[in-house]
Amino acid sequence: MQIERCGKPVIAAINGVALGGGCELALACTLRLAADTARLGLPEVKLGLIPGYGGTQRLTRLIGRGAALRLMLSATIIDAAEALRLGLVEEVVPAADLLPRAHALAETIAALAPLAVAGVLEAVERSGSSLEEGLAAEARIFGRLCGTEDKHEGLTAFLTKRAAVWKGR
Repeated sequence: MQIERCGKPVIAAINGVALGGGCELALACTLRLAADTARLGLPEVKLGLIPGYGGTQRLTRLIGRGAALRLMLSATIIDAAEALRLGLVEEVVPAADLLPRAHALAETIAALAPLAVAGVLEAVERSGSSLEEGLAAEARIFGRLCGTEDKHEGLTAFLTKRAAVWKGR
């Protein structure tokens, strides 16, 4: 999915019911926040289908094989608290606070070094391979970032106790 490879963090703000494709769309996002009233699930087996937009793969990688199989094979729909406990969402907030919290998180991330943020996403994307390959990718990305203007700006800003001004170079 393009969401996963756009090079920028994508935050899902889940409010209401996210079943099937809606849950799969959220699974493709970088981070998932849920309203305390949200409900999530991949109940496609009730329709004689399987999750068809990456749900079997993303859910398993996110919450583990056993928990993912339990949810998908039983067509269980879970509430936000259970989604948080399983690691399907990173945060649960009151419904009225969902969009302000998602915007605040996005603003926090956007205020950081854009090349470093993209580097974290790239390194984590590579973590699906072997540990050795993931560590090698991390080292390459770290080395690439060491030569950037943003790295110099970040260190200078830290040492002079001022806010960094990122240029994405």
